Amino acid sequence: MTIEKHPLTPFIPTGVKILMLGSFPPARERWSMDFYSPNFINDMWRIFGIVFFGEKDHFLIPGQKKFDKDRIVDLLTEKRIALFDAATSIVRMKNNASDKFLEIVEKTDIGQLLDVMPDCCAVASTGQKSSECICSLFDIKPPKIGEYSLFRHNG
Repeated sequence: MTIEKHPLTPFIPTGVKILMLGSFPPARERWSMDFYSPNFINDMWRIFGIVFFGEKDHFLIPGQKKFDKDRIVDLLTEKRIALFDAATSIVRMKNNASDKFLEIVEKTDIGQLLDVMPDCCAVASTGQKSSECICSLFDIKPPKIGEYSLFRHNG
């Protein structure tokens, strides 16, 4: 089994209020852009398009099966949302991006990330695997879908 290291650095705009953590990027051949949630079949940027602009295709590049990274970065910067993943190295048990087949070798030091985001007041998980990882690091109970758990980091 091959250990994969995370290919991206954390995206941390100034004045971060929310840190969103996925589990780990898909294999590079599935990327439609060099950024987070790059797989064209992933709905994250379509959901952001609906939530912030009322249109699911807002972040699509017309005529291409690609997301517009620049527009995504602009929105995240404006809304002060940081992105990274709960794992910094993994083993894929199957050749896909499914959390079910990811074995986390090294967890992200989320506390260290939060240390550089003094205004951050929420950590959001994009899935079960990242939620379990976050909760294990802060010794909190994983919330049910649609709920949350409270924790404090350095006060």
